[in-house]
Amino acid sequence: MKKLQEIIADAEASGATVGLSVRRPDGSTFDHNAAQGFPAASTVKIAIMITLFRQVDAGRHSLATRHAFTDADRTGGSGVLMHLDAGVAPTLRDLAYLMMSISDNSATNILIDRVGMKEVNETMRALGMPHSVLGRLMRGRLALPGETENIAYPAEYAAMVQAILQDRAAAPSSCAAMLGLMEKQQNDRRIARHLPRGEARPRWGTKTGSNTGVVNDVGYVFTPAGPVVIAAFVRDIPDPLEGERIIGDLARAAMA
Repeated sequence: MKKLQEIIADAEASGATVGLSVRRPDGSTFDHNAAQGFPAASTVKIAIMITLFRQVDAGRHSLATRHAFTDADRTGGSGVLMHLDAGVAPTLRDLAYLMMSISDNSATNILIDRVGMKEVNETMRALGMPHSVLGRLMRGRLALPGETENIAYPAEYAAMVQAILQDRAAAPSSCAAMLGLMEKQQNDRRIARHLPRGEARPRWGTKTGSNTGVVNDVGYVFTPAGPVVIAAFVRDIPDPLEGERIIGDLARAAMA
């Protein structure tokens, strides 16, 4: 994967740090800084989604349960719930959709409260992710001094997506539903950047993550040979548009 190495070298020559883990259908892999921790930003919402569906499978929750939104639920950063009047009552399914499709932070924090932060970390450990962590609620910013940051390890995040694709993250029906949520992603400027449009566009799903100096995307693209899993993290990059371009170019090279 010489092209991947060239793209990474160019990005890091400009001062950025790239973390990448690629898993191809034939079993081949490509890793760069894949065992290094990166600010997870909103990519950690994949683990929250999995925890919710595992608890639904266990009978602890119903996706039809409604949550009465209050002013205390408002959270800064991305999303639409913070702009709505108190009293709206989305279902847990609605909240999961908002969390995954437009990265709604208010919806995410409501779900963290429902499923438990400790339980999200236990889910990651159960999926063979010993180092990645959900350490705090979504605030639309990086951690302040004294706060625990949400940390993602690229290889572990690639493995997490593979677990969904292989029906190992939860019950098969729940894994199918989670793929459906990932495929509602509204930002197609990263992993999906160079995919064809219209009927020729392949099936794909991701969860993006962004913060100051941080641009991430984690997900999959279906090819004729099967799904290519990509976990891409870029930090120390002042221009988010450049970070999106880097991830798009990496994804294109990974599928070549």
